[in-house]
Amino acid sequence: MKVIALEEHFRNEAVDAEMGNNYFRTINTAGEAMMRSLSDLSEVGERRIADMDLHGVDVQVLSHTVPSPEVLEPSRAIPLTKRVNDDLADTISRYPTRLAGFASLPVAEPGAAAKELERAVKQLGLEGAMIQGVSQGRFLDDPFFAPIFETSEALDVPLYLHPAPPPKPVMDAYFSGLEPGLARMLSIAGWGWHAEMGLHTLRLIATGVFDRFPKLQIIIGHMGEMIPFFLARINAVLTPAAKVLKRSVADYFKSNIHITSSGIFTPGPLYLTIEVIGIDRLMFSIDYPYSSNEKGRAFLNELQLPAEDFERFTHGNAERLLKLA
Repeated sequence: MKVIALEEHFRNEAVDAEMGNNYFRTINTAGEAMMRSLSDLSEVGERRIADMDLHGVDVQVLSHTVPSPEVLEPSRAIPLTKRVNDDLADTISRYPTRLAGFASLPVAEPGAAAKELERAVKQLGLEGAMIQGVSQGRFLDDPFFAPIFETSEALDVPLYLHPAPPPKPVMDAYFSGLEPGLARMLSIAGWGWHAEMGLHTLRLIATGVFDRFPKLQIIIGHMGEMIPFFLARINAVLTPAAKVLKRSVADYFKSNIHITSSGIFTPGPLYLTIEVIGIDRLMFSIDYPYSSNEKGRAFLNELQLPAEDFERFTHGNAERLLKLA
């Protein structure tokens, strides 16, 4: 059985040198176990491959963790994202059958981001790009970002939308008054990340982004960022209000949205998502090293799926979308 994992992270040391690592020191307030897993971010070599082998993961699709250089102003982000993508392509070249990758982009300058996406795909052989959260206070439905979508659609490669730490006004409004470590984790992996990325995805749909770019393909993680559980209600309430749309809100999940299981290791949410979205839009992911390959494999071993659906989930859908051999 072949296994491809789509949201597997690394950390480029050039980003630390340019941006510092205060974010990781902040995460340390959440506990030593998290920090031990973070030590694996910078290792993209034999130790990583050995852990994949131990737990039966054939391919990791790598993406730079937060903080990503995309949060910087363009004058700093443009050269740094190129450095990250060049280094990533070099790493993949050493393990071409085991690693693939999503590019980082200087999102704050969409024209430059579009050019870097084209370079990353055509020259470096990357499979698309990852974009993390809002950029300079803007959600991606802002027409400002149209060049990125145009290029992604033209290249026929997906954009993986990943959460990022909330902007300060959101942090202050929703997560103040708590012990710092608790507030941080509640604002990211404990809840806030997923609520924000679900909102981000629905904004893209409701504002007509997929009507303007009908072939654009977006990936979201964490079993759909809570959307599958609520999609019937979302569709009933939001579709009448989104008067610009050509179709219902739910329909876009059948044509433009893909979902990975990253970090979710209980079967119930997967079975629900299959029922609501369909198996052809779902792909396996672990969220390494924040989650372990061991947990990911144990989750797969627990699933009760028809053989054809299991193959689609573990590798077939990813191979088709990312054009992986």
